[in-house]
Amino acid sequence: MTGEAGAAPGFPAGPWLEELVAAALREDVGSGDATTAIAVDPGALATGCLRARQDGVVAGLPLAARVWNGLSAAVMFTPVVPDGTAVAGGQVVARVSGPAAAVLTGERLALNFVQHLSGIATLTARYVAAVAGTGCRVLDTRKTVPGYRLLAKYAVRCGGGANHRLGLYDRILLKDNHWAAGEPLEAMVARARRLYPALPVEVEVDTADQLARVLPLGVEWIMLDNFTVDGVVSAVAARDAVGSTALLEVSGNVTLETIAAYARAGADAASVGRLTHSAPALDLGLDLECA
Repeated sequence: MTGEAGAAPGFPAGPWLEELVAAALREDVGSGDATTAIAVDPGALATGCLRARQDGVVAGLPLAARVWNGLSAAVMFTPVVPDGTAVAGGQVVARVSGPAAAVLTGERLALNFVQHLSGIATLTARYVAAVAGTGCRVLDTRKTVPGYRLLAKYAVRCGGGANHRLGLYDRILLKDNHWAAGEPLEAMVARARRLYPALPVEVEVDTADQLARVLPLGVEWIMLDNFTVDGVVSAVAARDAVGSTALLEVSGNVTLETIAAYARAGADAASVGRLTHSAPALDLGLDLECA
C-alpha cells in the first residue's frame, strides 16, 4: 500500500510507467535476491526512512512506491514531503515499512529512481533561482535518456522549470539543418500553418541577419542559438522595433554563470540541455529503524 502524499500534480502515468518499473525490477532482481535470501528471515519485518544526505529538491517518490509495491503489496510507503519540496541534508523525505526482504530488495532501485529525478529537480531549481525576478523561463530540451523523457520533464517541473516540447509532435522547430535543406524558410512556415494549424512554430537563428528575416513571419518563438548577451539585447530591440510578438529563447551553452545575464538582457526563456543530460544525482539513503 502507498500513502496519498507524494504524487505531485502532473506525475506521469500509464502502462509504459508500470512496464518501466517491471523491467527495472527484472533487471535488478532477476531470478531472485540471493543476498537477502540467505541473510533475512522471510517472516521478518522492517521499518526505515528515506533521508536526504544533502540539500536539494525531491522528485520521484511515487516511483519508489511503485518499486516496493512491485515486490510486495504489504510494503507501506509514506512520503513525508511531496515531490517538488526543497529539503536539507539529514531530512527525512519518506518512510517505508513491511516485509524486510522486500524492503531490502527494492532499496537500490527505489533510490536510483529518486536520486536521478531529484538531481534534475535540484539543478533546475538552481537555474530558476538564478533568473528570479526577471520573467525569464527556464526550459528543458529533448536531451533526455530515451524512455525516461516524461519522468525527466516531470522532475524539471518539480524544480520550477518549464517544459519546452515533449517530442517532435507538439511544436514545429525549424533549426539550421532544416534551413540547410534549401527550401525557402517562408514556404516552410506557410506549410506549417496550413498542415499543423494548432502547433506553435519556432525558428532557430544564428545571426542578426537571420533574425531580421524571421521577424516578419509571425512565428510564436525564435531561438537565438549561441548569441552573446549583447546580441540578445540587440535581438530584443530589433523585435520590439517591428512590433513582433515572438518570444525569444536563448540556447546553446547556457550555464548557471551566464543565465542571469541573458535574462537581464531581455530573453523570454533559456533552454538548458544539461538539466536532463548532466544533472548529478541527489544523494539520498535508506536508514532502517529510523527515529
